[in-house]
Formats: sequence, C-alpha cells, structure tokens
Amino acid sequence: MKALAASRRSRYAPAVLVLLALILTGALYAVLAPRPAEAQPTANAQDIQQGRALFQANCSTCHGLNAEGTDVAPSLIGVGAASVDFQVSTGRMPMANNSPQAEKKTPQFNEEQTAQLAAYVASLAPGPAVPSADRVDPAGGDPAKGMALFRTNCAMCHNAVGAGGALSEGKYAPALYESTPTQIYEAMLTGPQSMPVFNEANISPQGKQDIIAYLVEQREPSPGGANLGSLGPVSEFIWAFVIGIGGLIGMAVWIGARSS
Repeated sequence: MKALAASRRSRYAPAVLVLLALILTGALYAVLAPRPAEAQPTANAQDIQQGRALFQANCSTCHGLNAEGTDVAPSLIGVGAASVDFQVSTGRMPMANNSPQAEKKTPQFNEEQTAQLAAYVASLAPGPAVPSADRVDPAGGDPAKGMALFRTNCAMCHNAVGAGGALSEGKYAPALYESTPTQIYEAMLTGPQSMPVFNEANISPQGKQDIIAYLVEQREPSPGGANLGSLGPVSEFIWAFVIGIGGLIGMAVWIGARSS
C-alpha cells in the first residue's frame, strides 16, 4: 500500500497524466473530426494520360507544364477533380480574356474530355472529388431547410432566390437558374472566384443537397405571376412608382382636361 501511495505522489505523475490526456484527445479528434472530400482513384491510367495531354495543350501556358502555377495563374496541385469539373464544364476555363473574374460561357471541352482533365489534376494530389449523382439529386433534399441555409450563407451575394448580384471591383455573383445540381455542389465545395469554401464543417453534404433542392424549386413558374426578375424591393418599387404614380398623374391630367 505504501508503494502504491508513493507512486501516486510521484513528481512524474502530472506529466504522465497530461501526456495520456493529449493522446486521448488526439485519438478522439482523429475519429470524430469531419473529413474533407478527397479524390477517389476511380480514373484509369489512360484517362489520366489523355487528361495530361489535354492539359499541356490547353492549360499549361497559364498554370505551368505540371500544373505548378505561374505568375498569371495559381497551382492546381491539390484542388481536386471537383474544381476542374466546375471550371471547365461551365466554360470559365480556359479563360477567354483577362477580366476581373472568369465568365461563364460555352464549354470548350466535351463531357469526356472534362472528366479526363479532372482525372489528371486529381492524380497530382488528393482534393475534393466530383459528387455522385445521388448526392446532388434534388429529390433527396429538403427545400425548406435549404432555403434557411441559402439565405443565411449565400443570399447576400446571389440574391434570396439565386438571381445573382453585383460585387465590388467589377465582379459579380452569377445567377444560378441554369447551373446544374453538380455545379452548384462543386461551387460550394471548392469556392470558385470570390465565393468562400463551404466544406463539411460549414455545410454538411445533406445541407448542400437541401440548398440544391431549394434552388431547383425556384425555377418553377412564380405562383404570383411576373417575378420582376426576382430582384426584390427595388424592382417592385420601380414598378409601383411607374404604374401607380404614373397612373395617378395620368388621371389628374385627364380630370383637369375634362374640367377645362
């Protein structure tokens, strides 16, 4: 008993306890911490090789021969397949000109070539993968929850229903009416242009799917008739001012003309 009591009073006991607590904390974090999406090794060697050839012929001028980046374009090592798929499938890359931000345009590459480019970049280092069809299916989301998430995190730039809006320094948040569910998910996952990254710690995969369900629902015809561009009180005020005040002025002129 005396030996046990002496060991408990050892001067090394606090250090041992702190070390054990740190080990336990690290183990719990490794098990419970959210894991970022990483590229999956699903592409075959031929796709990667063809993607490399496409990259060197069309992208290496700006991004470097091995995607290491240059003075005019960032490194693509570690950006993952999702970023490449978003930028290329929306036509933002390759860029047509040096503008404040890459604009959406007709894609230069078809679906197969886009997948090959994404496979090559994904092979350079782990990064966010292209989401599966099940993950971006609007039917699997809750539009009501998506509305709350979108208006909390996205509406200040993209408008409350995804109609887009102006930003500073010539940049803008694009309208989301024509974006595919996959592109919407990839944008949240990778944060293109001025958009922040919404990883799993910010918005869960289910939350992203809820947002997609909400945005897709906004593409239905407005039950109230003309939506006036969905630009909110500004367009509504202009409409009320032109029609309402204009109508009152017209009636006043008509009454004056009749009385004279």
